Amino acid sequence: MAGPWGVEILAVVLVVAIAARGWLGRSVTSPRAQEWVTVFVAIVVQAMPFVVLGTLLSAAIATLVPERFFARALPKRPALAVPLAGAAGLALPGCECASVPVAGALMRRGVTPAAALAFLLSAPAINPVVLAATAVAFPGRPQMVVGRLVASLATSVAMGWLWLRLGRDDWLRAPRRTAVTGNRAVAYLGAVRQDAAEAAGFLVIGAAAAATLNVLVPPRWLHLLAAHPVISVVALAGLAVLLSICSEADAFVAASLAQFSLTARLAFLVVGPMVDLKLFAMQAGTFGRGFATRFAPATFVVGVALAVAVGSLLW
Repeated sequence: MAGPWGVEILAVVLVVAIAARGWLGRSVTSPRAQEWVTVFVAIVVQAMPFVVLGTLLSAAIATLVPERFFARALPKRPALAVPLAGAAGLALPGCECASVPVAGALMRRGVTPAAALAFLLSAPAINPVVLAATAVAFPGRPQMVVGRLVASLATSVAMGWLWLRLGRDDWLRAPRRTAVTGNRAVAYLGAVRQDAAEAAGFLVIGAAAAATLNVLVPPRWLHLLAAHPVISVVALAGLAVLLSICSEADAFVAASLAQFSLTARLAFLVVGPMVDLKLFAMQAGTFGRGFATRFAPATFVVGVALAVAVGSLLW
């Protein structure tokens, strides 16, 4: 899907699917199948504009902003650089796929790894596009937006400080140089095409999984799982890892899982942009397997704990 015409093919398929949804609804006679199609299309249509906007902005950060800008903007003291780098995610949008190479570029430019890792976690989790998508997905629940912002920022800063305290140089492989060469406009368009194809592909997978959970899994099973506060939180956080949904779209999937508590869905939103299967593979390839096998599980635990803490204060 990430080939030369991946985005164009995806766009054509999406337009045809939306245009033919009435025919598909009439062709599928089973009520459950019709409900599946309705949920799937609703999630994809709601989330796609945020996915497109997010990829446009994250590609600009990755290809057009000079790497030296970050090194000059952050304080020299690592303990102060970590929270500032985490807060930079509010102003510098980046999807999960873009945050890993950007973090590697920061390290190559002399930014302390702890600060670069805080930015890696925060950029896809608290940027304006993601927060706007969360507000749209949870209308009338501004606490969900606040909870996502606070818990995600706290997780990114906590992990940065934790690495600063316990991290070892031999756990983190120096990232190889992947500097942008040639025409930056061409590089930007290439980044947009690749990020959009990957993000949209994972959105389709996530929407299909959410629709399946809502339609095919017996409701009493989901209610039994959701009835256990601890199990439901861990289950949705684990589901976020498996689905690997782009952060610009995950709020719509979380909103569809109405059987679960807001705290469990907050854990889904906090963990997903920081720990998932594709991110683990990218982190292992960029920073080494030894780093990924330590950093990802620690982030999962810290993210779940802080989501529960913030959720207990808001609801």
